[in-house]
Amino acid sequence: MMELITLIATVLLPPLGVALKKGLGTDFLINLILTLIFYIPGLVHGIYVNYVQGGGRAIA
Repeated sequence: MMELITLIATVLLPPLGVALKKGLGTDFLINLILTLIFYIPGLVHGIYVNYVQGGGRAIA
């Protein structure tokens, strides 16, 4: 269920999805900047960080 919520959050608001999966760290700040510049780079980065890069901590 948490994976589904993270996926929906990543698509609707990429920084929120990254924060849910990785916490408020470097990945979150990079994603926030990319999303503020333009939505698509933030979305691509969010999907990459959450589902391709792997690892990291998940909030249970």
